[in-house]
Amino acid sequence: MLHRLPSPAASQRGRRLLMRVITAAGVALAHALPAQPAPNVTAFTGATLIDGTGRAPVPNATLLVREGKVLAAGAGGSITVPAGATRVPLDGTVIIPGLINGHGHASTVANLATYAAYGVTTVYSLGDEGPEVFGARDAQRRAPPAHARVYLAGPVLAPATPDEARAQVRAAVARGVDIIKIRVDDNLGTAPKMPPEVYRAVIAEAHARGQRVAVHLYYLDDARALLAAGADYLAHSVRDQPVDAAFVESLRRSGVCYSPTLMREVSTFVYDTVPAFFADSQFRAHANRAWMATVTDSARMAATRRSVSAQRYKAQLPVAMRNLATLVAAGVPIAMGTDTGPVGRFQGFFEWMEMEMMVDAGLTPAAVLTSATRDAARCLRIDHEVGTLEAGKQADFVVLHASPIEDIRNIRRQHSVWIGGARVNTAPR
Repeated sequence: MLHRLPSPAASQRGRRLLMRVITAAGVALAHALPAQPAPNVTAFTGATLIDGTGRAPVPNATLLVREGKVLAAGAGGSITVPAGATRVPLDGTVIIPGLINGHGHASTVANLATYAAYGVTTVYSLGDEGPEVFGARDAQRRAPPAHARVYLAGPVLAPATPDEARAQVRAAVARGVDIIKIRVDDNLGTAPKMPPEVYRAVIAEAHARGQRVAVHLYYLDDARALLAAGADYLAHSVRDQPVDAAFVESLRRSGVCYSPTLMREVSTFVYDTVPAFFADSQFRAHANRAWMATVTDSARMAATRRSVSAQRYKAQLPVAMRNLATLVAAGVPIAMGTDTGPVGRFQGFFEWMEMEMMVDAGLTPAAVLTSATRDAARCLRIDHEVGTLEAGKQADFVVLHASPIEDIRNIRRQHSVWIGGARVNTAPR
């Protein structure tokens, strides 16, 4: 008996029916089973996002983080949160990139934890770090740290001859430093200054080995000469006199960055009495109590009142502030920095005060925030990792209760600090 084959139309109807049955079964199964978690994805939702790129703040934003890095960031309606992602609602808050200190000092991992407690999630430590900090720097390449990220200069080089300069650079490079640091300063005439032939040898050797050079300086003439010699980063303000048009233009054309470190100057004279900020609960939450005792010792305070150098630094702080405003107006890139780390230069809290002083110098809050995030990262050539909240970068950010571009003092109004997408312990210690 012959069996008739179904017509093409009948075959097509059958296939459609079969597909509807399979689809319905799949939907039923999907509803029956729990949603599969999105592995290691966290969605921070509802906050206003200031992503650090210069774009306008985004209300009701979503920040997606996966395995320590930003997966997506933007308007909540434009980002799909994967099923099963961990959600962290942050309605009514403001998210900014983690702050970057372009000139600090960290001698221990505990120092890095103090920075992080104040929202400073990255510090470029310009000198004299020990093995513990080198180890922390190496470890952060493998996994997000529970403290501020660190990049470091190792020993501050102090060669006396060009041959010593070259040898010291080679040794620093062999240790795996991220930048070379030198001092070209006479401490207001009380110490010998590194001669030009020596610092030129440092710069030439460093460049030959693929390293950049950060310079401690004070005088305009030295800044001019160091720029001509190829220095890559001016790690302090020019403080002896106003910067002139020729220097401003040469600095702008060079693209070399400038770190003002205004709080370094404050630290030289502020301890002639007990400063008002010592009573601030946010300062006291993480302040080094031994330092507090040292700088407020009565004999030391009396010596500060008598100190000629302290009074000179105090008198020339306004020069540094005016120079900062001049350079910003000319388009010179600025990296927020403080020189915190030595005794009396309190890590974390001084970064807040530095940003407030930069506003006092004439910068807008938005410009100051940029100098402490995107521009600091660019200046230090770590902007492929940090500085903005964009896909692929480290999920280092600070959640605030109000916007710092409306009032820079809102930097103090912290909700939480996150490094690599994990919340940092900011409880008082």
